[in-house]
Amino acid sequence: MSELKENVEGIEHYKMFIDGEFVDSASGERVNVESPTTEQVIATIPNGNSEDAQRALESAKAAQPAWAALPAVERGNILSKFADLILESQEELARLCTTEMGKILDLARGEVAVSADFINFPAQAARRIEGDLFPSDNPNEHIWIHKVPYGVSVGITAWNFPFALACRKIGPALTTGNVMTIKPPSVTPLATLELGKLAIEAGIPKGVLNIVTGGGSTLGAELVKNKLTRLVTMTGSTKTGQQIFKDCADNLSAVRLELGGKAPFILMDDGDVDKAVVAAVESRHLNSGQVCTCPERFYIHDAVYDEFLEKYVAACSNLKIGDPMHPDTAIGPKVNAYETSAVEKTVKEAIAQGAKLECGGKRPEGADYEKGHWYEPTVLTNCNHDMDVMREEVFGVVSPIMRISSFDEAIKLANDSDYGLSAFLFSKDMRLIQRMVLELDFGEIYVNRGMGEQRQGFHNGYKMSGTGGEDGKYGMENYLEKKTFYVNFS
Repeated sequence: MSELKENVEGIEHYKMFIDGEFVDSASGERVNVESPTTEQVIATIPNGNSEDAQRALESAKAAQPAWAALPAVERGNILSKFADLILESQEELARLCTTEMGKILDLARGEVAVSADFINFPAQAARRIEGDLFPSDNPNEHIWIHKVPYGVSVGITAWNFPFALACRKIGPALTTGNVMTIKPPSVTPLATLELGKLAIEAGIPKGVLNIVTGGGSTLGAELVKNKLTRLVTMTGSTKTGQQIFKDCADNLSAVRLELGGKAPFILMDDGDVDKAVVAAVESRHLNSGQVCTCPERFYIHDAVYDEFLEKYVAACSNLKIGDPMHPDTAIGPKVNAYETSAVEKTVKEAIAQGAKLECGGKRPEGADYEKGHWYEPTVLTNCNHDMDVMREEVFGVVSPIMRISSFDEAIKLANDSDYGLSAFLFSKDMRLIQRMVLELDFGEIYVNRGMGEQRQGFHNGYKMSGTGGEDGKYGMENYLEKKTFYVNFS
């Protein structure tokens, strides 16, 4: 068997993982992967095309019946071993995540640990895949609802948490008897490709898990449009999700999408200001603001506005930007130059529209920042709801802040968005919290705490933030379809 990668003059040349083997693309073409910290090429990956997609899907199709025929607990045992191997490689994988994506090392370590949990949670629930038995209207007859895998599934992941997002899909897909071909993003594919080695070691049969790399318009489109594909699960931008939704229409493949967000952060007059500041700083700046559930717009009650703003600006100004491998660093680089320029453009437009710059608003200066994709934590006030910075996803360390004078105003402004992924509320008033449960149109809401979902929860978005959802027992349901039996025994 060939190796996953070959080191040539300090650059790792990776291969794809198809049918239990490490292979080059059919074309032989390769794509560079750069460090966002140094802008140096650190690896190359195969530039897969439709031929590679077809090969992977055919491998998956051939492997699926035998995998589904295994008792669920046996599939779960194999996946639990897979998760253990991920944890055993935690430091190596975390450093690779930091090198290719730019997230601080502690966060990368957490990503790897969470990834193992994304595998383990469904694996341990393998015995709890439930169907239903209903009484029939006819004598001597039962109605059975049996839940079965879709079969061949495709997972497409985003660049901000590529390793975790891959495992988030692999765990429930394989536990429920599906097979999966994963396509990581070309900008951050390396840690995900390492899963191929661990899959072999864990005893995952060939074809059950494939990992392929290439462009979205070529390899990705073929994976999504192919008649062999019965389920597509994707995490990424709303624009890409819309295209995938359309591409699945011809074959009526099932689609699960987790897309962009524009999370409102609401602090009421009775909220704990200090607690809100800590949660806002940590949640807004995690992974350099490149998290779809980050607070993206702030609605602060008049009564506590000045106190919150003073403390928040001070905390943001003190966040250390720098080498993501260094333990004192709070904010690493953006993933690439395009993303950095997009944030820069949004801030400039907001200021031109009348926003006031409280801190940040530029790339940091100095020799340490001559290479890499850096942007300072930025706070904007005097914002209004017509500004793009309040309506479009920024995906960076930018905090636009508005005053509010009532809970009704906060709810109205929060819901006035195309997105509906996550939201935040700080209030001690249970009447407001109960109203928020009924009135706030978001799929994941954090009350008096910062962001961070748990495995047993359900991560889903409303409106343009997606359809389907992941995690917990409801997430596993999305990898199963129902088969109904009318069993007459007269």
